[in-house]
Amino acid sequence: MSYLVAVLCLEHIEQLLMTSHINPSSTAKLITPVCFINRVAFAIIHIYTYIYVKHQKNEFPLLISSGLCLLRVIAIPLSKVLGVKDRNRIRAPSIPKLEAFYKQHSQQPSQSEVVGLGKQCGLSQRKIQTWFRHRRNQDRPSNTKKFCEASWRFVFYLTSFIAGLGSLIDTPWFWDQSECWRGYPKQPVSEAHYWYYMLEMGFYLSLLLSVSVDVKRKDFKEQVVHHIATIFLIGFSYIANYVRVGTLVMLVHDSSDIILEVGKMLHYALWTTTCDFLFVLFALVFLVTRLYVFPSRIIHTTLIVSMEFFEPFFGYYFFNALLFVLQALHVYWAYLILRMVYRFAFVGKIEGDVRSDEESPVDDNDEEEDGGECSWEQRKDAINSRLASLANNCVLNNLTNQTNINSRVPKTR
Repeated sequence: MSYLVAVLCLEHIEQLLMTSHINPSSTAKLITPVCFINRVAFAIIHIYTYIYVKHQKNEFPLLISSGLCLLRVIAIPLSKVLGVKDRNRIRAPSIPKLEAFYKQHSQQPSQSEVVGLGKQCGLSQRKIQTWFRHRRNQDRPSNTKKFCEASWRFVFYLTSFIAGLGSLIDTPWFWDQSECWRGYPKQPVSEAHYWYYMLEMGFYLSLLLSVSVDVKRKDFKEQVVHHIATIFLIGFSYIANYVRVGTLVMLVHDSSDIILEVGKMLHYALWTTTCDFLFVLFALVFLVTRLYVFPSRIIHTTLIVSMEFFEPFFGYYFFNALLFVLQALHVYWAYLILRMVYRFAFVGKIEGDVRSDEESPVDDNDEEEDGGECSWEQRKDAINSRLASLANNCVLNNLTNQTNINSRVPKTR
């Protein structure tokens, strides 16, 4: 649904730009910061009316139903076939005061807060801590949910990459990046590239709109920065008619994400050997595309080659600044990937995954399966029995028993 709303927003912005008497393909140098902000603000003002007034009724049942079918009819059964298993988690009992504190204040109360909650609810501190642990585990996404999220992203990246490559393979700027600026700013935009832009922009807007409900990752903040920078990059490149180089940027980014999402899917299915192979393949593709192709081909042509065709203006500096933000994120993620490659090469397996396809480690120590959870009294009895067994078998006790035996042996004269 969020993806559909994003596409509707983009179509409305496109209509506003086409009727604003400012043709971005012919007057790119007139785009100043004030002009750019005014256009965006003018479009945002009308988005609410466009979505909630003109589109109250469900006018796109096929699009929505196809997305639901992908998740319910294909993704979920596929997860079962591949062997994805969900952990059985204990549901926290209904305690209104604890539930209100959990939702309104904190999911991990401090020791003083635990004491206060225990007095209010008439429960021990141990039971309060156990309730919050169960409640946190209850909100953790299941492996099936994470598999479905990775599967629909895989479908998008694969579709987008094939569509982008098919629309660019015959273009001159795909092979010679200097052609991105020949004839600029009067460069016509083909229908294929227009829909390629709509597809990518709608996807990244949907990621930003659904960031609060998606699975939290270790690089959550970096992902948000990446989505915002990408949205500004796609939107501004279309307004400034940087469409040719913009299509190359999107194609480069989609190439490695396909392998990443497949690796996530098989990771949740515990296909360890296949995941290791895909991780190595992903690392190679990511390092080549993000650390070589992106800076040497794309940033080089936007930063240096473009100045051979026109003088720098606001769009030149703004667009390159966004590209450098993306490149900084690429370097950060490459560092994490190289750490994993080092562990994989010298340890032999990947432990403590630091890539972006892992969850936030906030509650890693709190995760416990059903049947492995027991009450504090049961744990205490188990500990006491183990201590008793240890006391009966320890070396010190054996020495004591040996001394008692020797004391009972009659002494020889």
